[in-house]
This record gives sequence, C-alpha cells and structure tokens, in this order.
Amino acid sequence: MTEDVLATTMAGPAIRAWQIAEALAADHEVTLATTSPICERRSSRFAAESCPPARLEELERWCDVMIVQGYVLERVPALQRTDRVMVVDLYDPLHFEALELSRGQPEPQRSANVDHLMSVMVRQLARGDFFVCASEKQRDLWLGSLAALGRLNPATYAADPAMRGLIDVVPFGLSETPPEHTRQALKGAVPGIAAGDEVLLWGGGIYDWLDPLTLIRAVDQLRSRRPRVRLYFLGVRHPNPAVEDSRTLVAARRLAADLGVAGTHVFFNEGWVAYDDRQNYLLEADVAVSLHVEHLETAYSFRTRILDYLWAGLPIVATRGDDFAGLIEREGAGVTVPGGDVDAVERALFALLDDPAARTRWAAQSKRLAARYVWPRALGPLVGFCADPRRAADLPSWPSSACS
Repeated sequence: MTEDVLATTMAGPAIRAWQIAEALAADHEVTLATTSPICERRSSRFAAESCPPARLEELERWCDVMIVQGYVLERVPALQRTDRVMVVDLYDPLHFEALELSRGQPEPQRSANVDHLMSVMVRQLARGDFFVCASEKQRDLWLGSLAALGRLNPATYAADPAMRGLIDVVPFGLSETPPEHTRQALKGAVPGIAAGDEVLLWGGGIYDWLDPLTLIRAVDQLRSRRPRVRLYFLGVRHPNPAVEDSRTLVAARRLAADLGVAGTHVFFNEGWVAYDDRQNYLLEADVAVSLHVEHLETAYSFRTRILDYLWAGLPIVATRGDDFAGLIEREGAGVTVPGGDVDAVERALFALLDDPAARTRWAAQSKRLAARYVWPRALGPLVGFCADPRRAADLPSWPSSACS
C-alpha cells in the first residue's frame, strides 16, 4: 500500500511499491493499492487500484500480509486494528525530511507537524511484524528506534538473535535489463542542447535537502572552459499534483536566471520524465550529478537517482557524506566533492569532461556496481519473509500499549 501516484510518471515510493508487487506476484496474489486518486498504470501480473478507505478495509479482510509505506497506516483506522501480518517499509526516513521541509512554517505549527509525524513513525515501529530499510546504516538507525520502544526484547531476541527476522535491508533496486536507447530525448531534441554538447544530468526532483545551487554556480564557472556544457534537470514538477514546488527549486530557477545561464547552459524539465522513458535521457548524458546539503537526511538517505546512473553506466559527481558517496569513492565510479564547494564541483566536472579515457573507466565501474542492486537481489529478504509470513514474536495481539 502506497500513497503515491501510480502512472507513467512515478516518484521513488511508487516505483518501489510497483517493483515489490512485481516480485511478489510470481508466487502470490497481489493487489497494489494507492490512496492517491491517480492510478493509471496497469500490470498483467497483479491488480493496481486507487482505494478509498472502505476499499482498503475490504483489502485488509482479504489479504494475509500487508506492506505499508508512508502515512498509509495512519490514514485508515481499520489498518491500525488489523491482526494481519504487517510489513513496514522504512526506506524513506520521513521524520528527517519533515525537519527540513517544515523550515518555512511558523511556530507552533512547525513543531506540531513534526511531532505528529514522529507519532506516526512510533505507531508504525510499535506495530510492524517485519521492517525493511534501504541500507545497513539505516538499519542501525531503526534498530535504535525499535530498542527505545522495547521491540528488542526477550521474545524477539529468542526468535532471532541477529534481529534480521525483525528488520532487514531491502535497498532500492534497478532493472536487470540493460537500458536501451529508443529515441532522441536530449541532444538535438531539447531546444538549446545540440548533438555535440556535453550534458550533465541531474536525475530526479529538486528538494530542500539537495544542492542544485552549488551545481548551477559551478556550471556558470565551467562554461568559460567548456562552452558546450549543458546541465539538464530531469524532473521539476512532481507527478503527484499535491506536492508543491520546493523552496530550493524556486531558488534554483531564480539563480539560473540571475546568472544568465537559464535556457543556454542550464535547463529545467518542467514536467516529470516517464519511468519507462528515463533511459533515453540517461544514455544521452555524459556525466551524472547528485549534490546534497549536509544534515540528518543526508546521513541516512539512499539516493535512488544514483541507481539510475549506475544502470546507465554514467560517471558520477556526488557530494561526500552518504553511503553512495563512499561506494563511488571506493569503486572508482566517479568523483566525490565537499558539500557546498563550487570550485571543487567545477574542477570535478572539468576533469570528467576533459578526459574521455578516465570517463570511460569510471563509466565501466558504474555498470559493474549496478549488478549489486538489481531488483531480484535487492528484494530477496522481503520475498523470503512473504514466503513464510509470521507475526512478530512480541506482538501476539493488537493493539499494543504504544499504539493505542
């Protein structure tokens, strides 16, 4: 169950929910339910539908296992009372995002909103029978949270001292099928980007925990040395119409205009690229970029856009400080830079664009890394749990005192 739009254009949570449904449909009857009114995508392997609360209550009575992400558990009271086996997907630490997204809100509204989200997370952690997250670092975070709620106890320890039966790592994944270029999407297709230009690609949206401003300033500096450099932001308008433009997106548009690079060296895709069309943009790019600001969200994030970069075999420039940056450094898949350092970003981009042989080596390493994250491998622990689902050893009944 997800809250996200299920359509040709999908954000990360919807993509993840869709791939989970695809994997489980091989051995189970699956319904992928969204609380969003938009459900246009269809599969021959499982049902996908937009569900009001009454329909979700029907699905609760029908299913043996429910997998929830986001606010779904909070939205439907019947799900809070269920005795079905419940898997909670924690790959996106929403409470850290909330601290950043609420910066512009006045008090006491901001504190009330953050407190509400924290209570949502507590209820999920208190209720789940099995939890999945995106990395070992995230797992340490959630183990601490579960311990604080008393979920690491004699019952759960006796069932599994390693606690993998309570929470395991299920990263975001990527397709086993290599990307195939089927149409011209960027070079010679976007006005202002010619066939021979050097394209830097920012995959995904522009959110307040990311740092497109440093990148735009770096491109402004770089254009004197590489006049054919072009920066393309792949997605600006979120596929969910309820999601408003971020403060950082507004600032990025303004900065590009102020520097005189908007429409000449910096381009914003004002829509959102269709999931099944993104490979055409990726395969036409020369370098991929992922820059972020240093804060809690950074420390525990799992940058799903970087998986697409690996899938397409792109050399990467990324900010240091998260799991993927360490992987890029160790495996030689690109260059990492300090946060907010315009000169360092400009130097890294120049080095990649100016040395085709090195760029080819880094690109080859990206492709090799991609094999670690194919969906069947990534989803293994979740598929295994659903093959033998069980209530958590310490939750014989509902509700627990922490959830009431």
